[in-house]
Amino acid sequence: MSALASVNGTVGPVEEATIGVTDEGLLRGDGAFEVARLYRGRPFAMEDHYVRLQRTCDGLRLEADLDALRAEVDALLAAAGPLDALLRVVLTRGGARILLIEPLPHRAAVARVAPITYAPNRVLDNLKTLSYAGNMLAGRLAKEQGYDEALFVTPHGRVLEGNTWSFFWVAPGGELRTPPLEERILESITRDRVIAETGAREAVCTLDDVAAAEEAFIASSVREVMPIAAVGEIELPAAPGPVTQHARERLVRRIERELGEAPAPAA
Repeated sequence: MSALASVNGTVGPVEEATIGVTDEGLLRGDGAFEVARLYRGRPFAMEDHYVRLQRTCDGLRLEADLDALRAEVDALLAAAGPLDALLRVVLTRGGARILLIEPLPHRAAVARVAPITYAPNRVLDNLKTLSYAGNMLAGRLAKEQGYDEALFVTPHGRVLEGNTWSFFWVAPGGELRTPPLEERILESITRDRVIAETGAREAVCTLDDVAAAEEAFIASSVREVMPIAAVGEIELPAAPGPVTQHARERLVRRIERELGEAPAPAA
């Protein structure tokens, strides 16, 4: 696929897209972003992404023209065509509206994840900001240890979420659970769909709960539902197990249903 970008409405090759070097989105990570999954050029749950983007802008006291952004998203999607890809939306403190079409990253079918000690930042609770260095470092630390992904665990031993994904586990007896939003994790769009489709229950999670789990999986826009084979030295009994497979099937059907109901991107 040819990589396309839009900066303040100007569409062109990603290599030619530029912003000012004094933009505080670049200098200080001051801005908001979203990443939506494209299925043959159609963004999944785009309205939810816009709502969360507005919430982040409001939380950051960042002025943003979302009406202009919507028109620019439609124009970029029309130029990109029917791709299976990612749409990245970035709004910076300097006023740049940046859109990128990115290829889907290649990942193994099953993940091994490393617990990484992490304390949430209260001032940024439930905001999806460009201040993402900690998340990216966690992923690198996990890979340095030979794992695929990073799982955030507080200094007190509470399991939260992955560095770019939501965590689900299957407790003994087969109940699907996920850490609660009160633990100051991101209100994930895919997480919400999985809960709605499976009846998963929010519950506090520790590594002892993970050690007793029958299954666990990742949920995210990029990965959909991805089985977890191990959390650190804890080997899960099944990856994927029946609950994970059921969750994936229900999510895929939900995506197909919502895409079928959503209007096509404007040409």
